[in-house]
Amino acid sequence: MRSKDPAKAAKQKSAEQLTRGFRSICIFLFGISGLINILALTGAFYMLQVYDRALTSGSVPTLVLISALAIGLYAFQGLFDILRSQILVRVGARLDRRVAPLAHQVAIDMPRFGFSTAESLERGRDVDNVRNFLGSQGPMALFDLPWMPLFLGFVFILHPLLGALTLGGAVVLTIITIVTELMTRRLTGATHSAVVSRNAIADSNTRNADILKAMGFVDRAVERFRRANEEHLDLQTRTNDISGTFGALSRVLRMLLQSAVLGLGAFLTIKGELSAGAIIAASVASARALAPIDLAIGNWKNVVSARSAYERLKETVVTLAQVQPPMELPAPTQSLKVQNVTVAAPGTGRILLSDVSFELKAGQAVGVIGPSGGGKTTLVRALTGIWPTLRGSVRLDDAELTQWTDQRLGAFIGYLPQEVALLDGTIEENVSRLEAQPDARAIVLAARAAGVHQLIVSLPDGYRTELGPLGLSLSGGQRQRLGLARALYKDPFIVILDEPNSNLDGEGEAALTAAITSVRERGGIVVVVAHRPSALAAVDMVAVIQNGKLAAFGRKEDILGNPAPQMPRVAADDNVPQEAKGRPKMTARVSA
Repeated sequence: MRSKDPAKAAKQKSAEQLTRGFRSICIFLFGISGLINILALTGAFYMLQVYDRALTSGSVPTLVLISALAIGLYAFQGLFDILRSQILVRVGARLDRRVAPLAHQVAIDMPRFGFSTAESLERGRDVDNVRNFLGSQGPMALFDLPWMPLFLGFVFILHPLLGALTLGGAVVLTIITIVTELMTRRLTGATHSAVVSRNAIADSNTRNADILKAMGFVDRAVERFRRANEEHLDLQTRTNDISGTFGALSRVLRMLLQSAVLGLGAFLTIKGELSAGAIIAASVASARALAPIDLAIGNWKNVVSARSAYERLKETVVTLAQVQPPMELPAPTQSLKVQNVTVAAPGTGRILLSDVSFELKAGQAVGVIGPSGGGKTTLVRALTGIWPTLRGSVRLDDAELTQWTDQRLGAFIGYLPQEVALLDGTIEENVSRLEAQPDARAIVLAARAAGVHQLIVSLPDGYRTELGPLGLSLSGGQRQRLGLARALYKDPFIVILDEPNSNLDGEGEAALTAAITSVRERGGIVVVVAHRPSALAAVDMVAVIQNGKLAAFGRKEDILGNPAPQMPRVAADDNVPQEAKGRPKMTARVSA
């Protein structure tokens, strides 16, 4: 017997973790569904007894007894139905609690690999789709479908011809269900892609609202959104038309079949082969037998959508499970080594940085200079692990960045990006990086080092001041200094600053220089990307990045003392012919 592929087995095991513990719940729900469907025969038996026993005997006590028994059975059916519905809602909530954080973790990582924000947020919507589906009527139909033979058998017992007619109707409705599945499967995928594209445009327009308004092309941006929305609506309309058409057809056929059962039953009664009560009982039972198929067709769009969302969630869980957390290493204290690093832009695969190598020791600071588009920010993204390297490695004390988890690595790195992104929270939460138990002393020390402590305490709520979305209530310089304080929190070994003085005044630049000096004095390493010479006041090394390559690296006085390197007249990307085809495969480090 051939052994199973280990990689395939690992993926299957990871996918099974998504529904771990749900199998027993499904078995229980299947059992409850059986009880509900058995009790659903109450109406058919009640009609038999009323017409064939109570009416023929003319006994009111018999009618009362039969009615009371039916009411009791209906009550039990209702209770079991409520129980099943509530269990399914809680199963959806349990799945949400288990998967939503994982989906959000992958959503945070996805933009690093070239995915749009809208594509990333779809992982969270997938969780919502599956949870909402479990709380809808769709699962009820799926749990009731296996019990159809119970009602078909009952109709066959009443009369074989009635059973054959009901079975034929069930076959026709099943064929309609299969055709609906085949015709909507492709459209559902295309509709999902159209939704992502439309949402990506909406997100881009919202984030750039100031530019659209100031430069007067809001109308063109809205028109772009309108075209994407029209494509989405067209696909959604076609999908709904198919589902709606076949849903209406199934309902009409079910009503037609119910009437046909009544007509055939009347014919058989005239022939003396069936009682009057059996006619009504057969009609009720045949309708109940076909109801799950009718309900499934009516909810098929939700079934397909939930199934697609579940498959994407399985991919999410498998992606995270494939990455094993590395063994914990001691904190780096000695060096930063960049060895033959080549970086491609996520999504396009274009090489932005090629074969860059240098080394920094504890207590050193390097200023990275060069023309715009030369690859400076790309280098920063590689040093922080935001973008994966295509070739080469970034090492702290000779260990690659991938040998630490994100959470552990983050404790060693302080990062200030060009566009400072502050979280919707308090100043304390932002500076402390959302620590559950922030160190108040470390927060104040970081704020003082960034020269922003006096500004913070002058606010009405001090460090507990709510910043709001993106911290837009603050000026650019204030946001930049708060971002610097966050980068300096708890004295990280590596501090990486990308254009840290672009919005700073003289006082802010002095604080920046003092902060870089302080990091060097405590044995840390600083990487400063700068266009303004004032940011290089406290560095001892300079690296020149030009055309995606390291043009020069050495002591500051040696590099800046020489004539400035020839600046290219075209964008750096235009001079780099290499390309890395395709979008890099998304992986994610598991937080410790």
